[in-house]
Amino acid sequence: MTGGVAGSSCESLRLHGQSGGFTVYVQVSVVDFVIPLVDLKAQYGEIREEIEAAILRVIESSQVVLGPEVEAFEEEFARECGSDATVAVNSGTSALHLALLVAGVGPGAEVITSPHTFIATVGAIRYTGATPIFADVDPVSYTIDPKAIEAVITERTRAIVPVHLYGQPADMDPILEIARKHKLVVIEDAAQAHLAEYKGRRVGSIGDLGCFSFYPGKNLGAYGEGGAITLSDPDRVRKLRMLRDWGAEEKFHHELSGFNYRMDAIQGAVLRVKLRRLPAWTEARRSRADLYREGLDGVGVVTPRELAYARHVYNVYAVRVSQRDIFQKVLSEKKVQTSVHYPVPVHLQPCNADLGYGSGRFPNAEALSAEVLSLPMYAELSSGQIEEVCRAMEEAGSEIRG
Repeated sequence: MTGGVAGSSCESLRLHGQSGGFTVYVQVSVVDFVIPLVDLKAQYGEIREEIEAAILRVIESSQVVLGPEVEAFEEEFARECGSDATVAVNSGTSALHLALLVAGVGPGAEVITSPHTFIATVGAIRYTGATPIFADVDPVSYTIDPKAIEAVITERTRAIVPVHLYGQPADMDPILEIARKHKLVVIEDAAQAHLAEYKGRRVGSIGDLGCFSFYPGKNLGAYGEGGAITLSDPDRVRKLRMLRDWGAEEKFHHELSGFNYRMDAIQGAVLRVKLRRLPAWTEARRSRADLYREGLDGVGVVTPRELAYARHVYNVYAVRVSQRDIFQKVLSEKKVQTSVHYPVPVHLQPCNADLGYGSGRFPNAEALSAEVLSLPMYAELSSGQIEEVCRAMEEAGSEIRG
């Protein structure tokens, strides 16, 4: 298997196939963490009967692409986000891509976003033929710094894509003020921020469009890929629905050059089950964050801050540490899984070398990439497990000080 889980050990097994005389080599990822970064099995155990009934309902209906389950999910998710409409698609990347297209972004345009985000934010901009332009992040919120945006606006700028990172909303009011001043579209990348709030408003309902991912590890995760765009403009809703389905409103009549970005009905049904649990799961994550904050006090790490304007939903619990490799080593020895979101800022990724950004251009983003460490975070995480993680962190800090 390729990829695997960060920090897992690997064994190579030799399997001898008798037929045809082939010898097959298989690399098996052996995950032996007592406390995993994310525990989807624990979540499934809680909702198994509802999930299996929902999947069976789709299979029996034979409507397995879009259809009534996806339509019902769109209505329910829009209501939760405080938006007029949701357009469900097959991934968060597809959501960003289509949102940019209906916002009029294309070749020759520039789009401003954060250099500290997952590669998909920038990849979707490049899909349109536009050029991503970066503004550094705030060192406390880890989200794009509004004060850095205006300096990089040009006559080619068409949109701003603030990223609500790790579950923390970006500071939207000054971003919206800048956008209005320069007649720019604001597209919220809310892939990590389901039900997060900015000044009492749900993310995804604040800018012109909001984009969500339902990758399995998200706060609201599918059993596969999925994504959605939230918005209120009916003309854009119509165009998005066409673009996700080969540019057609009527079968075999293609008005636009579109894409196969449709959501599977099974994912819509699964997401409906999980959406009903999401408010409770969100409160559980927030309570776990409080326990971490208390347990890590005095350990010598910087814990996430919930800004005064925000309701953080902790998709990732990322602390800042010096000598991160020692912390990861000690935690791995204690069977605690960690990860790094993200070790290389997007402006320094090899695939973006043509943009011409060198090291040192965005010091806050680069400092975060060198220091952030993601600890286990999920609704089912017990207080005892959090105590174990905090003890391991304390040991690592002692080793460094020693």
